[in-house]
Amino acid sequence: MTVYPLVIRAGPLMITGYGIMMMVAFLTAGWVMQRELHRRGLREDYAADIVVAAVIGGIIGGKLWYAALYRDWSTLLSRGGLVWYGGFLGGVLAVILNGWRRRVPMRFTMELVAPALAVGYALGRVGCFLVQDDYGVPTSLPWGMKFPQGWPPSTAQNLMRDFSVTLPPGTQSTDVLAVHPTQLYEVALMLLAFWWIWRWRTHQRAAGWLFGLYLLLAGIERFLVEFLRAKDDRFLGPLTIAQGMSLAIALVGVALLARWSRSDQFALPAEAAVLRTPTAR
Repeated sequence: MTVYPLVIRAGPLMITGYGIMMMVAFLTAGWVMQRELHRRGLREDYAADIVVAAVIGGIIGGKLWYAALYRDWSTLLSRGGLVWYGGFLGGVLAVILNGWRRRVPMRFTMELVAPALAVGYALGRVGCFLVQDDYGVPTSLPWGMKFPQGWPPSTAQNLMRDFSVTLPPGTQSTDVLAVHPTQLYEVALMLLAFWWIWRWRTHQRAAGWLFGLYLLLAGIERFLVEFLRAKDDRFLGPLTIAQGMSLAIALVGVALLARWSRSDQFALPAEAAVLRTPTAR
């Protein structure tokens, strides 16, 4: 199957599938948090606060990281120039500061964002598929996909040069090869993780336990998918840097699950006092 990027042009304006899905991801994550706040009888505007903080912090963090990494401070005022790690750290810091501003305990915020992070990540990976980034290694499976205009195109030359993929002798460098649509694998796995986390949101354990479950599932998911990703950062045999980070994230998740698993610890610390609606007091 041959797939092309989703790009919408309206005069000088260009809208990509990635941009559309990032907006959908943030809006859906906000809606998920809003539903949970409503279920608890708490102020639903806190969900919008988290989304706004994550967007602003993510953009600032991503641009600062890019500018520092490439020593190009002019990118701070340009459209491009974003790094995921910087965006993630900037978004986390902004959400923490917003919770501090509203005097919401961090563990409650962790509990609240767990399912939203899972579904947001899944929808974000749809965006990666629509711009044909982060695909996998070549495959002969029937659902393998060719990305002739991917980022980069899935040609034999790009796969060998950029990702150190070994190809059969006689493969032409200009051939567009079918690869694993690893973006869609992640979409499916993280939607499954979201379903699982959502089912457990009424648990009777300590606040923050649900975030530990998210970290465990997200770490396992990324660790497994990385085996099929077209990557050139394998630092320990077949393992990539992302797999090392995924293992660390999963272990932190296990630690949080163990620490906050006791049912007699159940009590969302002080959140009722700062987020209850006037009618719920």
